[in-house]
Amino acid sequence: MLRRLPVLLLLLVTALPAAVPSSPAVEEERAWLASLPTAPVPELTRHGLRATEVRRWPARGANQGVAVDAGHFYGIGNYVVGKYDKRTGARVAEWTSPRGGPVVHLNGGLVQDGVLVLAHSNFPQVPMASSVEFFDPATLRPVRSLSLGLRHGSLTWAERRGGDWWACFAHYNDQGFEPGRDQRWTHVARFDVDWQIRESWLFPPQVVATWGKSSCSGGSWGPDGLLYVTGHDARELYVLRLPRMGSVLEYVTTIEVPFEGQSWAWDPAEERTIYGIVRRTREVVVARIPALPDSLRSR
Repeated sequence: MLRRLPVLLLLLVTALPAAVPSSPAVEEERAWLASLPTAPVPELTRHGLRATEVRRWPARGANQGVAVDAGHFYGIGNYVVGKYDKRTGARVAEWTSPRGGPVVHLNGGLVQDGVLVLAHSNFPQVPMASSVEFFDPATLRPVRSLSLGLRHGSLTWAERRGGDWWACFAHYNDQGFEPGRDQRWTHVARFDVDWQIRESWLFPPQVVATWGKSSCSGGSWGPDGLLYVTGHDARELYVLRLPRMGSVLEYVTTIEVPFEGQSWAWDPAEERTIYGIVRRTREVVVARIPALPDSLRSR
């Protein structure tokens, strides 16, 4: 059998079809494709935009985010919500859940339609499970809980806009890592009123690259119709928009801010003012965000 092997190999080689030379039309098409313009390399473009710090207040336990309404701000911790007077910074109420209880990781929040809406997940546990928790902002009493159960990612922020829910589901590279799905799986999804998904988008790669081992912690639609998001640590606010085509959010610009990522909220009483946190010092920071020039707001 070994003596026959060279003969068999020769027969096999000779039986293979000869390479077909490219026709002039094919070569012309290849040259045409090679001449088409290529998209720019994704990168963080900066336009000198910087937020102005207005004031800051201490907020006990506020290591995840902050919500705000006309008269108060709400410091958010994993299982703590504190209510503070916006004029004096004085704490006027506080809600806590027992450690090891049903509330594991509160994250982004906002006051909407007279209700304090908080994103919640079981981070860093897996499988990932999430819920939306609703509080009465006057009393800080929980009034409703919507379980989203097992979802593709860990809920970090959610808000109503245009009759739909918009929410971010995060993936991580360290704690809370789900095998086979790193932070690139983090996405923003649009849901109907019954929380049935309608659309979803990934984040631009240049924004994902700023997250370290973490993910998108905060986000909200701005008064200019653009989506503003933060990571976990960087003192930066990233401005995005829905793409005309495809399934990746379109990057617009970066704004320097005086707080370290995490969740934040727009102040409904002051134009282009947001409240963020510095988790190391447990401070709530008030900052005024510059308006984007027309050249960035328009495509």
